[in-house]
Amino acid sequence: MDEQHNGGGPPPDETPHVVYPDDPESALHPDIEPPLPRALTSGGGTRTPPPPPPDDDEDDEDSGMLRMSFMEHLEELRSRLIRSLMGFGVAFLACLWFASPLWDYIQAPGLAAFKAIGRGGFIAIEPMEQFSIIWMWAPLVASLFIASPWVIYQVWAFIAPGLYPRERRWAVPFVLCTAGLFISGGLFAYFVAFRFALTFLFNIGGPVGVLPLISIDKYFDLFVDVMLGISLVFELPVLIFFLTLIRVASPAFLLRHSRYAILAIVILAAIITPTPDVFNLTLFAVPMVLLYFMGVFASYLLVMRRENRRFPWRIFLYWLAAMIAVLIICLIVAIQKYNYHFALHWPFLVK
Repeated sequence: MDEQHNGGGPPPDETPHVVYPDDPESALHPDIEPPLPRALTSGGGTRTPPPPPPDDDEDDEDSGMLRMSFMEHLEELRSRLIRSLMGFGVAFLACLWFASPLWDYIQAPGLAAFKAIGRGGFIAIEPMEQFSIIWMWAPLVASLFIASPWVIYQVWAFIAPGLYPRERRWAVPFVLCTAGLFISGGLFAYFVAFRFALTFLFNIGGPVGVLPLISIDKYFDLFVDVMLGISLVFELPVLIFFLTLIRVASPAFLLRHSRYAILAIVILAAIITPTPDVFNLTLFAVPMVLLYFMGVFASYLLVMRRENRRFPWRIFLYWLAAMIAVLIICLIVAIQKYNYHFALHWPFLVK
């Protein structure tokens, strides 16, 4: 027995003790057998692998978000307000330098309406009316449109520290779309809506012999109301996109309740439209409805991006190019064969 034991190997009735590095009690008490891991007791051949490390994407996003105290927020707000006012001041000085030709552009829709009905004109009632309107308020309103991209960028720069890095990449599209829609609304009001409204208003008293003489103060008030009102309405796609971004609305919800949205748009157009006729109401309401569905399309693109899906841009661009080509052909035929030409007023293509 001794020789067999000394020959090598443990005695047959003894089990070799295994020391597990992660079990300190097995090292301190060699006579105590450590419990087998669950993987071994269930028939597995290896230990249970450690759980995977937690996902640090959210931590990375949080680390990318700038942390600012309340006073730092106030300081940032003060800085952005000063920069916005500086940009607005530069635009105002530039518009003030061109105040006389600027007023010519502002009164052009009214003069065109007077010419269309064959009578009427502008008057100044108060002594300071011409100075305040032509040299102060007109450059002020014009500088608001000119400085709008800069002011909108400052607004975005103020809220950017509270956004995640992936959301800050929307800065350039946000500024371009918001400022572009604001300016587009002003152009639509100037070249289309305001001209038709003035023609209707100035001619409404013609059958009873009323001569339309309007003060430049009242005319400018109506001009600003229509221009700013339509420009703000043109921001509807940006509003819809923002509501989708913060998950308040969805494309399915917007399409499902589109009838109520169209009704609200018609009511809003009736409030904004300075004339009570159906034609001008339609002239205001139709672009607003198109802007609503444009916003639904933008929100749909945002949802597709969240779901890692791709929009078929190639097919969409093919159809868009085909529609533009057909429109260009129609314009060429109208100009060459039917003697139409372009004009700076609606419908922009006249004989």
